[in-house]
Amino acid sequence: MFVRFSQCVAAAAFLVASLPGLGLAGDPSVLDVKVSPNGDGTYGFSTTVFHKDTGWKHYADKWDIIGPDGEVIATRVLYHPHVDEQPFTRSLGRVAIPVGLREVMVRAHCSVDGDGTRTFRVKLPPRR
Repeated sequence: MFVRFSQCVAAAAFLVASLPGLGLAGDPSVLDVKVSPNGDGTYGFSTTVFHKDTGWKHYADKWDIIGPDGEVIATRVLYHPHVDEQPFTRSLGRVAIPVGLREVMVRAHCSVDGDGTRTFRVKLPPRR
């Protein structure tokens, strides 16, 4: 008995579609970042993330602020899934950015797939 390649592909697609939460959420993406300087020399970040959260087993669980050398400067932990709130925005205040740094990247992370591939580069406004 021979099985056509197209039949195998159709069967695999059906199997994946019928198993909820099996890698269907995709990479988390940072859609927007707003940065504001604080009077004490730190910055506040307001970050909008999109991820097809499926529940507690697969959701966007944090976002990182990253320097040009790849070092994580700060992390905003996301303590629960946002299944019915997409995209969503969360803030992190009083982030100490090294002096002289004029630009950072923000990258989202999910509990299954790890770091997202779409990052957001943001220029820092002058310190107050």
